[in-house]
Amino acid sequence: MISAAQLLDELMGRDRNLAPDEKRSNVRWDHESVSPCEKIHDENLRKQYEKSSRFMKVGYERDFLRYLQSLLAEVERRIRRGHARLALSQNQQSSGAAGPTGKNEEKIQVLTDKIDVLLQQIEELGSEGKVEEAQGMMKLVEQLKEERELLRSTTSTIESFAAQEKQMEVCEVCGAFLIVGDAQSRVDDHLMGKQHMGYAKIKATVEDLKEKLRKRTEEPDRDDRLKKEKQEREEREKEREREREERERKRRREEEEKEKERARDRERRKRSRSRSRHSSRTSDRRCSRSRDHKRSRSRERRRSRYRNRAFSYSLLPPLLNFPRISIHDGYS
Repeated sequence: MISAAQLLDELMGRDRNLAPDEKRSNVRWDHESVSPCEKIHDENLRKQYEKSSRFMKVGYERDFLRYLQSLLAEVERRIRRGHARLALSQNQQSSGAAGPTGKNEEKIQVLTDKIDVLLQQIEELGSEGKVEEAQGMMKLVEQLKEERELLRSTTSTIESFAAQEKQMEVCEVCGAFLIVGDAQSRVDDHLMGKQHMGYAKIKATVEDLKEKLRKRTEEPDRDDRLKKEKQEREEREKEREREREERERKRRREEEEKEKERARDRERRKRSRSRSRHSSRTSDRRCSRSRDHKRSRSRERRRSRYRNRAFSYSLLPPLLNFPRISIHDGYS
């Protein structure tokens, strides 16, 4: 257990009794997590990064989230340890025992078992190459060892703490011990303190980063879904366009076939009329030749008869006074 002086040191700092001008300017930090940050803090650079295309893509936010979560895990362990100390002191105070050796031994054994299990898990993580997780669990092992050592030397501490009339409570934000029923001004000073406000801001930042990263993770899925839907719409539009083109080509082919058929019909009708005219002319020529031939034969027969008749007349005696007929008579 811890003494009243240790509680006050944790609550108000080790230099609580010194004047402002007597306090050390060069503070020696016990832990690197509360030491001055060595990184560059530039508001203009932060704004440029937020406006750049690399924002939330290079992993800075995830690294920062892991770091803040490690700080929260540490303060949560401190809060649990503080509750355990207060519960232990209250039990000892109510029982009035000089030293709860039996219960301390049980808790020491429980802590020892936890430490052994964690060490085994650390070895497994180390063999798997998970160095960061192994380091985080190693810090927890060290804290459990400190708590175990603290339980081993709690006899006199419990007595001094039980003698105190004031009751203590643990701040659920920063893990500091507070006096129950303390003056409001002191409570306000604690709430406005850098440690309390820092851990409160860490918790709020962790929740904000988780939400942003969750939305950022969902955005690629939504973008992929929208892109897929767009591609499907484009494919459907292309398919409809191909169908329209196919129907248009089919319609054009049908029109061309109809036009060719009409052209063939016109050509057939033209040839038919040409054959009709040719047949008519041929028939006329044949009729004309036939008539000419008939006339020629008729003239030839008449000439033949006249020649025969003239020859017959030439053989008669000259006394007979027959009229002289020219062989050309009758051919006019």
